[in-house]
Amino acid sequence: MRDFQDHHTASADKDLLKRLLQYLKPHKLKFIMAFLMMFVTTFTNVILPLATGFSIDFMTKEDVTFDDKIKVLIFAAIIGLIIVLISVVVGFFQQVILQEIGQNVTHTMRKQVFEHIENLSIGQINLLPVGKLVTRATNDPANISDMFTNTIVNLIRNFLMMIIIAVILIVINWKMALFAFLTIPLILISSTIFRKFSRTAYREVRSNVSEINGFLSENLSGMKITQIFNQENKKIDNFKKLNNQLKKSYFTEINTFGIYRPIIWLISMIATILTVYFGVISVVDGALSVGLFVSFYIYVGQFFEPIQQISEQFNALQNGFSSAEKIFDVLDTKPDITDSEDAIELSEFKGEIEFIDVWFKYIEDEWILKGVSFKVNPNETVAFVGATGSGKTTILQLIVRNYDIQKGQILIDGKDIRTIKRSSLRKFIGQMLQDVFLFSGTIRDNITLGDPNITDCDIKKASDYVGLDYVLNKLPEGLDHVVKERGNNFSSGERQLISFARAVVYNPSLMILDEATANIDSETEVIIQESLSKMMNISTMLIVAHRLSTIQHSDRIIVMSKGEIKESGTHQQLLKQNGLYYNLYQLQYDKKEGDFNA
Repeated sequence: MRDFQDHHTASADKDLLKRLLQYLKPHKLKFIMAFLMMFVTTFTNVILPLATGFSIDFMTKEDVTFDDKIKVLIFAAIIGLIIVLISVVVGFFQQVILQEIGQNVTHTMRKQVFEHIENLSIGQINLLPVGKLVTRATNDPANISDMFTNTIVNLIRNFLMMIIIAVILIVINWKMALFAFLTIPLILISSTIFRKFSRTAYREVRSNVSEINGFLSENLSGMKITQIFNQENKKIDNFKKLNNQLKKSYFTEINTFGIYRPIIWLISMIATILTVYFGVISVVDGALSVGLFVSFYIYVGQFFEPIQQISEQFNALQNGFSSAEKIFDVLDTKPDITDSEDAIELSEFKGEIEFIDVWFKYIEDEWILKGVSFKVNPNETVAFVGATGSGKTTILQLIVRNYDIQKGQILIDGKDIRTIKRSSLRKFIGQMLQDVFLFSGTIRDNITLGDPNITDCDIKKASDYVGLDYVLNKLPEGLDHVVKERGNNFSSGERQLISFARAVVYNPSLMILDEATANIDSETEVIIQESLSKMMNISTMLIVAHRLSTIQHSDRIIVMSKGEIKESGTHQQLLKQNGLYYNLYQLQYDKKEGDFNA
């Protein structure tokens, strides 16, 4: 997912608009109704100047009595008031309908963006900062909503008004109309130049907004590290640079608009001066009545007013198009891990896992796994050890299909993992990771993850099983205790116990532990180890651990080095080989105390 570069043309804008209009299809009847209302309000605005002109001509007639003039004036005032009221009422309902359509479109688009992001692989999501993805799902759909509810309708309304007024001007006095229209080429040239520069300015603003959102999201989450290493001033300087970039792009946008609007105003003043000059001559010569001259003068002002509004609406349109580019950039990013059309649904998971000559790389020409082959039998506990970067965690990521392999084959109960639906595969797998993530909510919410089929009885059973009851008994609210953002009101050990309960409550057939006990206290580790010992008899278990004390009772230990399997066997068998595992053991084992170092 990349940020768009400045390569979009008018045809690209048409494609964007065509694609955006697809979101209006479910609301087309309401949109048509709003358009019909727009014609009503446009008609009421256009008819008043003409009526004013005729009224003036009638009031200046010498052969009409004063009483008749008063009656006509009262009648004209009443009709004018009725027209204004109709315009206000119809305009109100038009805005209500449009705002409802806009909110529905925003709701649909945000839902679509979020669902699409969730279907992307972990590798794809990691390409963009969280702040940018948040902008795609929040700010950008709101900009598109504004484009639908205000910009497009008003653009059409203003163009319609210009056409109707142009026709009326020609009918009133075509010679004067031609003088007013002489300025139109200047307007077209100015608008074309403005459109080019405003599009670039808006795209720059949207990119800089995304950049600053990404920076804030990352650095607010990592504020603890920033403060520990005394990097506040450096981060402030970085933020100032991004903030200045955003300010400059806003100034560019403001200056572009600030230059365009006065130019349009100047052109309209030239047209008005020409109108007044030739209009006065026409009135003096008797070719035009005073009333029609007044109507003509008002219409000239109304003719150029939409042009000035169009400049603002072009601004909003550019903003909407820039947001649409960003959103469609996300939506057009195809997930690199998808289920095949004939993917199967697993009815059971025995827990047999086999890697056959598996090769895998995250980036080109840097193989993380090189011809890895092994087999895990049902209910067997297998541990992976080795230096950092040897490929241990990658193996676990491949089993749950966070990534797909480039060569080889991974079998689950004899079936190629790529022929199994991901959701079907993952529902049988429980995971405990080193970095536990807890959502804002309650402990209950974090264990069930919103699954209504999990009862409090199930939660209590899982909590007792993993030792979480030790934590819950200390909390007055129990399962209803509030979990703050990222679980910051719990210790590392408590977060891990909640994570363990979350995994166990789904009755996994395969349990994956990736450094799950690396950052917890000894007391919590004992609780988890006791629970894991019980689970070894009921499910397959895969463990990655640096502490050899946590995996020495595994059925098998696989030693990894530089993406290859170097040794495999039980704890005692590997020690007798005097190989890599023996060296790791010697590094961690304290001969004097007879125990493992932390």
